Amino acid sequence: MKKLMGLGFGLLAVAALAGCGSTQAKSDADKELNVTMVGNPATANPAISGDSNSSSMIAQTEEGLYTLNANGKVVAGVAEKVVKPTKNGTVYTFKIKKNAKWANGDAVTAQDFVTSIDWQVNPKSKSQVANKLKFLKNYDDVQNGKKAPSAIGAKALNKQTLQLTLSKPQPWLPDILATAVYPIKTNLFNKYGNKYGTSAAKTMSEGAYKLVGWSGSADSWTYVKNDNYWNAKNVKIKKVGVQVVKDPGTSASLFKSGKVQETVLSGQYIKQNANNPELKTTLNSSMRFLEFNDKKTVTHNTKVRQAFSYVVNRKAVTKSVLQDGSTAAKSLIPYGDGNDPTTGKDFSQDVGNLLSYNPKKATQLWNQAKKEMGIKKANLELLTADTDEQKHVAQYLQQQAQKYMPGLTITIKSMPLAQQIAKGAAGNFDIDLDGWTTDWRDPSDFLQMADGTSSVNFTKWNNAHFSNMMKEIDNTAKYTTQQRWDMLKKADTYVTEQAGLVPLYQQAKAHLVSKTVGGLKYTMMSDAQYKYAYWK
Repeated sequence: MKKLMGLGFGLLAVAALAGCGSTQAKSDADKELNVTMVGNPATANPAISGDSNSSSMIAQTEEGLYTLNANGKVVAGVAEKVVKPTKNGTVYTFKIKKNAKWANGDAVTAQDFVTSIDWQVNPKSKSQVANKLKFLKNYDDVQNGKKAPSAIGAKALNKQTLQLTLSKPQPWLPDILATAVYPIKTNLFNKYGNKYGTSAAKTMSEGAYKLVGWSGSADSWTYVKNDNYWNAKNVKIKKVGVQVVKDPGTSASLFKSGKVQETVLSGQYIKQNANNPELKTTLNSSMRFLEFNDKKTVTHNTKVRQAFSYVVNRKAVTKSVLQDGSTAAKSLIPYGDGNDPTTGKDFSQDVGNLLSYNPKKATQLWNQAKKEMGIKKANLELLTADTDEQKHVAQYLQQQAQKYMPGLTITIKSMPLAQQIAKGAAGNFDIDLDGWTTDWRDPSDFLQMADGTSSVNFTKWNNAHFSNMMKEIDNTAKYTTQQRWDMLKKADTYVTEQAGLVPLYQQAKAHLVSKTVGGLKYTMMSDAQYKYAYWK
């Protein structure tokens, strides 16, 4: 509370200085932008970041070969230009800008990218995002321990030249290079090893802002303008104060009182601000779903998972529980994640609605499952993050399941997102209310969440038929774009019907943005980047 009061006092002091002429210009240049985040980041290490809070922090303080412009389009970042691949779309050669610098003034090198990529694919890192690089040459052999991480298709040809070699074409690679592949300061990584990124002191930024004051568990920290950033002259706001605020009511109050200029809303607070011109609502490229631990007897049963799917009235969840603009899932793939190469039709519309609310069917399947397992009762724990959104959805799921699945008791266990992800990755759960936000427009990113060969398949659902489908989908050199599209539709239909994962809803993101701030834009694929923000 003291920190928040301090922020408020700082804003009042700035307001008092706001006069005319040069005084006004000077105050705006030094004025701090205050924002909120819904949870604590788990890491500042871009090679292992798997949660949305970490990704958000990293996106503000690091920059890849490519970046996103103010409208969310891929443009050159620390690379001199967006390049065209050679050798049938499998070799990319990048020149790094000579004025691309780390916060301490050192040059960003090709080796810094190699260091990051090598650690991302190294099995020892246990990176949850390693598979984003699965099209790089030798990826499978590195992941399986057959080859050293240095064998991956990422080479520093010289200090400023990086070459990426793929095993097969990956048309969506530019999206990944703009949002999910960042360099790591090589000498610091050599010093700290797997402790790199555990605090601001053990990482270094080369993006528009330096990370300052983040301890690894802090509820507040700062982004300070990186004067050595290659495009620093166009970064208008010098300092961004970040505060973790999990309660949407508190977020709304902080915004209303002027203590923050950007914040996230959910639930009833979105409804209350429906006519507020400062409310910005955007459908997100994110899907919420239930994961069932396939290593446990009850949740391994297909009929149990299918029963859970049938007890969910997805329209009721979005309209009555969330009330934030989220939309009911129709399958595992969210709207806006790809278009038919021939007709242009959106993937989710092309597949159609594969999900329905049928509590009678749920009861029937549950009773059949109990008979198969020889049980009359079951106790299951539902794991969630400790956000307002997830808590309310979990309570709805608990009520519905216990009502229509007789003999079932659901216990809700909420915790910070980073802890939830860690438990999910370790398989320490029965049911996990999880989600996934994609960095590129291709349905395979969601489908791989249920692939038995994928590092992000927390369920350990290992369906051989589905894994074979995914293997064929990844064979981009063998199939045409249309053939691959048709296979994606079949895979989505199969995993949804088998309830390998149980889709719930496509998330919307709702922000309050002060009318005094410009440049903050939100797209389906990206949040606002503070490097484009300015005081009006």
